[in-house]
Amino acid sequence: MSSIAMLTALSLPAISQQHQATQEQIDRITRDAILIDTHDDVTSLTVEGYDIATPNAHGQTDLARMKGFLGAEFFAVYVGAEYVNGNHAANRALQMIDTVRTDVVAAHPNDFVFATTADDIVRAHKEHKIAALMGIEGGHAIEDSLRLLRDYYALGVRYMTLTHFNTNNWADSQGDVDDPKVTHHNGLTPFGKDVVREMNRLGMMVDVSHTADKTFWDALATSSAPIIASHSGCRAVSNYTRNMTDEMIKALADKGGVMQINFGCDFLSQRYYDAAKPAEAEIREKYMAAMKIEDPAAKSAAIEKLRAEFNAKVPPATLADVVAQIDHAVKIGGIDHVGIGTDFDGVGCVPPDLDSYNKFPALTKALLEKGYSADDIKKIYGGNLLRVMHAVEQRASELKSMPALHSDIAKK
Repeated sequence: MSSIAMLTALSLPAISQQHQATQEQIDRITRDAILIDTHDDVTSLTVEGYDIATPNAHGQTDLARMKGFLGAEFFAVYVGAEYVNGNHAANRALQMIDTVRTDVVAAHPNDFVFATTADDIVRAHKEHKIAALMGIEGGHAIEDSLRLLRDYYALGVRYMTLTHFNTNNWADSQGDVDDPKVTHHNGLTPFGKDVVREMNRLGMMVDVSHTADKTFWDALATSSAPIIASHSGCRAVSNYTRNMTDEMIKALADKGGVMQINFGCDFLSQRYYDAAKPAEAEIREKYMAAMKIEDPAAKSAAIEKLRAEFNAKVPPATLADVVAQIDHAVKIGGIDHVGIGTDFDGVGCVPPDLDSYNKFPALTKALLEKGYSADDIKKIYGGNLLRVMHAVEQRASELKSMPALHSDIAKK
């Protein structure tokens, strides 16, 4: 080996080295790591009556597949854009909060414990229970009121995604940023910046998944605490616009934040993202017709047939794609700034070899064999998010003497 080759080999990061993982290593990490998922949409099912303790035939989340693998879940308090009409957003948010507290935690007290702090998560892990937390998805849920924001915090909400696919009255969304029919703000309005400041004062994490790029930069500049991307990916690996550029990932990390990797196939794989669009266009009319079928069994069968037709044309992303996303994020942002935000039950496609929490040992094995250490994996699985939570809680403690903000969006 030449001297140049030797120097090159010595300078390679540890994560580039290949190792053979043992079952003992995998079992130890599964037992010791606190796996924290920062975004799961099963609440859209439980609010309609689904019991999380029963098999989830068409989704990724149920109690049997969570137990023994998952340490903490941030259940999505998802408020669709349609609830803005008629000022029903707050009503929907309260229903979603209730489904977490009533249909998940209270209904299954031997398995779940309600949590609001990093220490609560650690305590739940020691008790062999799953910590149940909440994150609002869609800033329109506050109905332009900082009083409602404070109410949500009091009810236990510990992060808020500033936008969903829709631009709201104070923050631009990535979902409609190119739509000329939508009025945009060039990022955050003055009121939007006050929303971020009040979240800092309360101790609620600022989440930039779904936001337009300019909103991301404004939130990062405004927040005095680290921020998160609760369910995103790397745009350099898959250029889905919901993913983050390398510049954004590095800036997020430089301010102490963490990006949580989304398991949606289009987030993970450029191959899938490119192939999915034309395939979706081909079956759209058939899907709309299937949705109009009145008989539930016939409707379900028609949708399943279309799903199989789609999957035959567009093979899903894989475990290797998840590893590639994690690996890229680590190389750009550093090992202390990457985590897991699956978006389970909120996306149409996830890798079949990583389609629920009981499959995480396969990811552990793949990361070990990629050269990640047990400590690295524990950071990715939950340690990094716990650090951010502690930092946000500490910042709120420092700001506790400051009075609550009383901004009025109409005056901003």
